[in-house]
Amino acid sequence: MDTTTKPANTPRPKIVILTAEGVVPPNNLETLRSRADVVMTDAAGLAEALPGAEVLFLWDFFSTALRDAWEHADSVRWVHVAAAGVDSLLFDELRNSEVLVTNAHGAFDGSIAEFVLASILAHDKQLHTSKDLQNQKVWKHREVQRTAGQNALIVGTGGIGRATAKLLKAVGLNVIGAGRTVRTYDADFNEVVASADLISHAGWADHLVLIAPLTRDTRGILSSSVLAAMKPSAHVVNVGRGALVDEDALVEALRAGSIAAASLDVFHVEPLPGDHPFWSMNNVHISAHMCGDVVGWRETLADQFAANLDRWLQSEPLLNQVDKKLGYVTK
Repeated sequence: MDTTTKPANTPRPKIVILTAEGVVPPNNLETLRSRADVVMTDAAGLAEALPGAEVLFLWDFFSTALRDAWEHADSVRWVHVAAAGVDSLLFDELRNSEVLVTNAHGAFDGSIAEFVLASILAHDKQLHTSKDLQNQKVWKHREVQRTAGQNALIVGTGGIGRATAKLLKAVGLNVIGAGRTVRTYDADFNEVVASADLISHAGWADHLVLIAPLTRDTRGILSSSVLAAMKPSAHVVNVGRGALVDEDALVEALRAGSIAAASLDVFHVEPLPGDHPFWSMNNVHISAHMCGDVVGWRETLADQFAANLDRWLQSEPLLNQVDKKLGYVTK
């Protein structure tokens, strides 16, 4: 069965929107209701809501509830995730089914690229230290690093990685990418090396930026071996997924001075537990999984789903189709 489009001349579809307590509903809910029969539910009610639904919209985008309710998804043909990453959604039964999965590909490219640049500049210009000294009312002149001319290795060559590469190049950084497919020339990254061979290239980087989707191949890609191969002056930025990093190895490397600093927006466990060593490390800079969440981000995600729903209702191919075997959008 072709699951990329909705057959013509069919009744109004039933759409289940999975949300959670405290999550603001989509701003275009009435527009969606004008086009389909919409059922809002949380994880506890998902199994009851799913029968007869053709579309599942994961507004609670990190939820894993579909796995437990899968046997009740008797009519689901399309699942849309309001996030770029789909690692929390995919499970074997869904991967092997004919159900189409789409995501928020493209929605966060520019905002995350800006966050990465800000993290690099804050590190090079010692802005965190300046704020600490201000809080102590201490005037202390220091020399800071020139960012232009430094090297940035971006692990992840999708849309977010490309937007980041363009922005970093614009301020004078030397950029290469690390991805699944090696390219000797790439317009955005200059070249792309194999992420599987990251240990051979990590020593080049002044800033190692993790943007890759979380897959079987990328889980723990920042390992103790890769960290040992890096410069003592190197800076790690993680805006991808927490599980890209071996956190114990990163703590050890930062304490030992094997690398200089880390700017971390994502973690294995979120919220980051209060007893985690990262909190008390002066060379770790923490943000609360917010790198792409600029003002209006929820509206952008809701509008993106509505636009794809229009395509589905008109029997047009959907945008941002995820390769369920690879775990990300490939084109």
